[in-house]
Amino acid sequence: MRLNNIIGLGLVLSTLLLAGCAGKTYDRAACSNEIDAAWKELNFAEAEGLAGTVSYSKALALLTTAKTQQQFEKFASCKHKAKRARFYISESRAGR
Repeated sequence: MRLNNIIGLGLVLSTLLLAGCAGKTYDRAACSNEIDAAWKELNFAEAEGLAGTVSYSKALALLTTAKTQQQFEKFASCKHKAKRARFYISESRAGR
């Protein structure tokens, strides 16, 4: 009877561990898509000669932070920072 309890407890703990890992996938795709789009926009802005603007620098810093947060599986924050970076890229292209 004691062995059955130990096996049951092991199965419950394994299930909880796997469920916890699976929970980190929310916003993963959105984070990745936002970062990819922002890098493309940033490269285009650089090709247009806007790399020296303040907005461009802010966008680059936000994208770097977003990529770091993606690596640490902080997907919601990553997505938010990548969206803000895209805003600053558009500001840079508008000359602000």
